[in-house]
Amino acid sequence: MLRASHGLALMVLALLVIGVVMVNSAGLSVDPDHPVTIQRIVLGSNVALAALAMGMLLLGSCIPIDRLYTARGGLSPVPWLVVAMIVALLAVHVPGLGREVNGARRWIMLGPMSFQPSELVKWALPVVIAWYCCRRTGVLRSFRAGFVPPIALACLLCGLIAMEDLGTAALIFVVCLVMLVAAGCRLSHVALLTAPALLAFAGLVASSDYRTKRVLAYLNPFDDPQGIGYHIIQSMTAVAGGGLAGRGLGNSIQKFAYLPEDTTDFIFAIVCEELGLVGALMVISIYAALLLCGLSIVKQARSGFARLLGLGILMTIGLQAAINIAVVTGLAPTKGIALPLLSKGGTGWLLTAFAVGLLISMDRTTNRLEAPSDSTPEPVDAMDDLPDFQATPSLT
Repeated sequence: MLRASHGLALMVLALLVIGVVMVNSAGLSVDPDHPVTIQRIVLGSNVALAALAMGMLLLGSCIPIDRLYTARGGLSPVPWLVVAMIVALLAVHVPGLGREVNGARRWIMLGPMSFQPSELVKWALPVVIAWYCCRRTGVLRSFRAGFVPPIALACLLCGLIAMEDLGTAALIFVVCLVMLVAAGCRLSHVALLTAPALLAFAGLVASSDYRTKRVLAYLNPFDDPQGIGYHIIQSMTAVAGGGLAGRGLGNSIQKFAYLPEDTTDFIFAIVCEELGLVGALMVISIYAALLLCGLSIVKQARSGFARLLGLGILMTIGLQAAINIAVVTGLAPTKGIALPLLSKGGTGWLLTAFAVGLLISMDRTTNRLEAPSDSTPEPVDAMDDLPDFQATPSLT
């Protein structure tokens, strides 16, 4: 019998296949010295990354999810994750390590390899927040003892990210707030933080020339069609040009030096142009199916830690996809947020697949606990009986 975890794996595979096809299509060259062949596609880096992503999915599914919560001392991954996130974000600004792309330092270079520290924070911080909330559930409703520590960490990390990538920082911060509310923090505490957070966000936008231009381009891109409005105009042209059934796979016009970032942030525009409304709805349906399968797993999870972490993973994927699609279709200012498992990007594919693998691990754990046995069943930890996202306090 198919379980929700099987559906998750199929949806990830479907998105990766579509991603490989569309990234290769968007990267088609008209240079006769570099013709596109099946051999080049099959042996290319995108296929290798997709295979590695499926391997990361399998790896994540093999990790006992509650061990992330119950491990003690040096075996606990949480302190190491906190250190790794801070060090990685600071390393971006180290000469020789940090790499500037499109005017922003978001990448770390390690020889021929590179990765974005913000991707690490995007997936590691929900683990830390879930761990903290389940360890400190007895004081979560206290402002100083419960709410301030995780918010301080989130503000530190998101502040470092916001210097170069405000959109990703805002996404991570919103996910953290929702997780804290779901864990039992007071809404009044979140409300106290809302006004300063919005003011800080507005200040970062107003103090940056290129961010201000992005907002102006969103309000009326045709005021400067060859300048600040060029990007979004070309994206909307690609979306509209696809019509119902699209121009056909490989037949995009906008990808030929018209639409910037056509293999990364604006890959959905190429999907719309080549596959039309039908293809766009197919991609959106796959994301919806992935989220529904994940929600089914989270609702059935036996531990508060698993439920809270699952919520963070699903919110990150769902918000990221929604923001990217909104930007591509002109419903939001450009933010530089990729489409999960579809936009070209090694770090994003690998870590997203690993996070979905953790959801599959949750389902395997639930299935094992629910399986009938002739022997006396093992006692379930007290935190597994809770109906919501709260869990028992630390045993230490």
